[in-house]
Amino acid sequence: MPRITAKKTAEAGPVVKLLYRIAGRRYGAVPEPMAVTAHHAGLLRANVVHELLVERASKKLPPNVRELAVYRVATRIGCSWCVDFGTMLQKHGGLDIERLTKVDDYATSPAFTHQERLAIAYADAMSADRVTVTDEQVAELEREFGRDGVVELTYQIALENSRARMNSALGIVDQGFTSGDACRVPLP
Repeated sequence: MPRITAKKTAEAGPVVKLLYRIAGRRYGAVPEPMAVTAHHAGLLRANVVHELLVERASKKLPPNVRELAVYRVATRIGCSWCVDFGTMLQKHGGLDIERLTKVDDYATSPAFTHQERLAIAYADAMSADRVTVTDEQVAELEREFGRDGVVELTYQIALENSRARMNSALGIVDQGFTSGDACRVPLP
């Protein structure tokens, strides 16, 4: 149970109720971070708009690269909600979720491509207690993905650090999206 309880639909105003309805249709359940953030309606609206804009803008990287980097951040920070939700998104995106169990061995596992290894290593460097990104690492990422790709990857990793740290601080844990307990949205 989160440290701050989710705002119930009955307590919500019309805008929050609408956002809950849209999220429920999209994901099969209202994501708990959204329902906790709903206690501050202005930040909830800002977050929803931000997330939608980031989703629309993030088209430079291959989805598998982006999603693996984001997943790695969730595992590094220890956000079980982010791992659960991220796994569901990868599954719905048609990505191979079986190999997520091998992410700790990404550097040597044949389950990951060169591009994926670069992105996961970058996620590690950005998610450590102290950022350990090197000039050489960014240069290699730029050769592989271009400048816009590096900016997108950096932004996505930083954003997931923010999400995972907020969820962890508020005690928000997995919601059952991977198991199907929360997600009633059929696979495409």
